[in-house]
Amino acid sequence: MASGAGGWHPGVVASPRRLVAAVLAVLALVAVACGDDPATVEADAPPATTAPSTSIPVEPAADPEVEVDTVLAKSTGAAPDIPALPVPGPLPLDAYEATPEVVLGRLRIPAIGVDEPLQEGMTLTAINRGPSHWPGTAAPGELGNMVVAGHRTTYSKPFYDLDLLEPGDQMLIETPEATHTYELVSTEIVTPDALWISEQTYEYTATTFACHPKGSARYRIVAHWQLVDDTGAPVEGPEIPAGVLPDPGPSASDPGAAVMPGDEV
Repeated sequence: MASGAGGWHPGVVASPRRLVAAVLAVLALVAVACGDDPATVEADAPPATTAPSTSIPVEPAADPEVEVDTVLAKSTGAAPDIPALPVPGPLPLDAYEATPEVVLGRLRIPAIGVDEPLQEGMTLTAINRGPSHWPGTAAPGELGNMVVAGHRTTYSKPFYDLDLLEPGDQMLIETPEATHTYELVSTEIVTPDALWISEQTYEYTATTFACHPKGSARYRIVAHWQLVDDTGAPVEGPEIPAGVLPDPGPSASDPGAAVMPGDEV
């Protein structure tokens, strides 16, 4: 059945394009009613957030002078409360060079009958006069390692029986100021180039040496001693702070002879 013009026609269905246009028109009317401009409406977005600021602690700048002092202490071992060690002098290149006679005191080792003036010098000129102190090593009774050389079979042969000493035997060094007592710790045989026997440490020690075996300069017999007090107790060296490595000083063989003196026959 047909209807008049402008009437409803049951056989006609609205197209999808028209439906979409109608929905958009309705949405525009709603936006106007809410007070928004339909041309500029944007979806709501969460407020922007910023990361919380983190405060990084900054250490105060180091004092340059303190830094320099620390570096020097680490590199040289320098510290105001650490005494300096003795520095052994070089051994003479000419073992027979002229050497003035200087007597430091008297050396006695009762166990083997030694009682002689203690000379100064590492030339054979000095050692021929009697037991003689290595210049630059510790003085009698002082901090470090006092080193003394002597003959075994020539001249007064003070160290002839050095091999007969036993731990605990005493060596007395008498000077105008005091008498210093050392006790034997050990003996050993070394090669003539073992100049390490003159090394200085933060202890109160002494070292005596002579040619070995008797009548030969092929080796050296070395005796190690410890300074003791009036009660017989070892004299302790100063306490060195942990991590401090003192400068050991120049090598005794640079410049100088590369072997200890000796001319036994």
